[in-house]
Amino acid sequence: METDTFDILFWIVLAIVAITIGIIGYLLGKRNSAPTVDHTSLLKTLEIENAKLRSDLEACQKQADAAKMPKPKPISTSTKSSLSFDAQVAKAAMGKKVVKDDLKIVEGIGPKIQELFHNFDIKTWKALSETSANKCQEILNSGGKRYRIHDPASWPMQAKMAHEGHWEQLHEWQEKHRAGKF
Repeated sequence: METDTFDILFWIVLAIVAITIGIIGYLLGKRNSAPTVDHTSLLKTLEIENAKLRSDLEACQKQADAAKMPKPKPISTSTKSSLSFDAQVAKAAMGKKVVKDDLKIVEGIGPKIQELFHNFDIKTWKALSETSANKCQEILNSGGKRYRIHDPASWPMQAKMAHEGHWEQLHEWQEKHRAGKF
């Protein structure tokens, strides 16, 4: 009987020692762990900086591609003076109905982004063509996180093509650069 009592006592002492060591190890580990730091503000700052850098990079790439891009065909002198919008010519070139000064004709701009630009009084192709890519990015950033992912580097150039009536060139460019990226 003494052997059975000794075996049971041995296992009980072993279990108590194991539990005690486990608790002490847990407490020491918890005490030595670094406090958690909220990196949300740092992450937001880095996202904004990343968006600015991406915009700068796209602007540089746009300048590099502009040197490679074929020059737009000249507009006839009668069209130059008025820059009148011809919906039939635009529809024939683009393959869809085009409404004058509809910013959604620009690859990458949808109804919600168009609404953002309208809030900043950019309502025409001409106004968008005269807006810098950085300003476009600022407008997108004002709409929140879901708009920051868009890349507006090519939007002023596309708007200029639309404003000047270069529909074939705009269509060719959009086919070549899906999602408005160079």
